[in-house]
Amino acid sequence: MRVVLIHGVATDSRVWAQTVAALGPSVDVHCPDRPQSGDMDTEIAALAPLCEGAFVVGVSGGATLGLELAARGVEFTGALLHEPAAGSLAPGLLDEVAAAFRRDGVSGFGHALYGPAWTPDLTTASRETVAGELAMFRAFEPRPIGPLAHRITLTVGQRSSPQRHRSVHTLADALGTESQVLPGVGHAVHLEDHLLLLGKIAGARTQVS
Repeated sequence: MRVVLIHGVATDSRVWAQTVAALGPSVDVHCPDRPQSGDMDTEIAALAPLCEGAFVVGVSGGATLGLELAARGVEFTGALLHEPAAGSLAPGLLDEVAAAFRRDGVSGFGHALYGPAWTPDLTTASRETVAGELAMFRAFEPRPIGPLAHRITLTVGQRSSPQRHRSVHTLADALGTESQVLPGVGHAVHLEDHLLLLGKIAGARTQVS
């Protein structure tokens, strides 16, 4: 089974380095560098061929893109999506990181969203790139995902804000997906505890295989 890892804003494929190493050479794993275009159609067009028939893992913006792939009928085998945007189901969810971006640019955004595990060397994105991506994800509105819902698990970090917990559970209820709380981590699970993430990927892949 192919595994596709989708990164969020102000990161690129390097954010998955520990996860890829832990998955090992026996797993057909792909972590593409997204176009980071600020245009949803462009992002989906780049990801859809790779995600078709794959197990999709996304964090933050990558999780949001996973939901959009499902809404557009991309037939992946399963997905583990950590703390996606939730549109009007969670108004104001991205206000804090947007304010940090206005104050301190890319660095302020990265630290506000991902916490101390994020460092500037995890991205080459310019201020303009992050502005476009942030606008795209703030405009995202979740749509029904039909029969793919039973293949998707939404997760939230135990240490994430109450607002994040509410958004994930509300979104899961609205879309009909499973939801789980991941112990001991926050938003940046792939940086904070890649072994926990690895175990969740393995368990989810077993359930859908």
